[in-house]
Amino acid sequence: MLTLEQIHAAKRRISPYIFETPIIQLNGLDHLLGCHVYIKAENMQKTNSFKLRGALNKMLSTPLEQLQKGVVAASSGNHGKGVAFAAKLLNSKATIVLPDSAPTVKVDGIRALGAEVVQCKLTERHTLTEKLSRDYGYYNIHPYDDYDIMAGQGTVGLEIVAQLPVVDTIVVPIGGGGLLSGIATAVKSIAPHIKIIGVEPAVVSRYTKSLEAGERLLLAEHKSLADALLTLQPGERNFPIVQQLVDEVVSVDESLIQRGMKTLLSEGKIIAEPSSSIGIGAALQGALPIHKNEKVCFLITGGNVGLEAWT
Repeated sequence: MLTLEQIHAAKRRISPYIFETPIIQLNGLDHLLGCHVYIKAENMQKTNSFKLRGALNKMLSTPLEQLQKGVVAASSGNHGKGVAFAAKLLNSKATIVLPDSAPTVKVDGIRALGAEVVQCKLTERHTLTEKLSRDYGYYNIHPYDDYDIMAGQGTVGLEIVAQLPVVDTIVVPIGGGGLLSGIATAVKSIAPHIKIIGVEPAVVSRYTKSLEAGERLLLAEHKSLADALLTLQPGERNFPIVQQLVDEVVSVDESLIQRGMKTLLSEGKIIAEPSSSIGIGAALQGALPIHKNEKVCFLITGGNVGLEAWT
């Protein structure tokens, strides 16, 4: 299992290379969402996503001789951009495997950092990544099912507790579960009274269904506006942490994901990708177990979004 000490070690390791992103109070959303609204603005992180934290922690923990052979990563976009940034920093070559459906803004952002991009079907990403690792000796940087990755993402939780000690609830988007398991470990170790709620697209509700079943289920592929949250099965290492530490997981309809994104822009003047806006959508949907006096921190996980998302 992941430990608080691993997360503190990750913070010491990656702090020279990342921003400590702000928590912003959005009073204008209080009446809409039914609580006191705060956001943790990881859309303002370097690479415009929290994923840089885990990628850096993993690669800074990897032997130099392995990095010199190159790294490979399956991604929907943001993890790949984090790996590409870290590879450039550490003079390593990165190959990023993306789905054909990846937004152009994410593909272009990865290439701009000097990484090679290979695209394939969504369901083939991990198989192709493993093949490239075998064929060329590249080190595989998994996007979520890895304790070093989780520890890096968990540093977000350390920052929230330090920046907003009065927080009652933290709302976290879920894909494979790296961020959720990292934050839950950090926060529950320090302040177990704080509620942790995971949010995922209703069309790919892999955690909701797996938690109900008591085991990791593999879902069929579906499209969603939340392109960063399309993982079809909970991570093997992530799932038991979510089972043990997360208070609730809720699923969000597609129309509310888009409405959440537009609400953040129109009412909060915050540019966030759909996957980041899903927590706001959950509140608009009335799916969150919160009340008007609660101080709720919504994770805005990324801002790598193109103009086409607003049409």
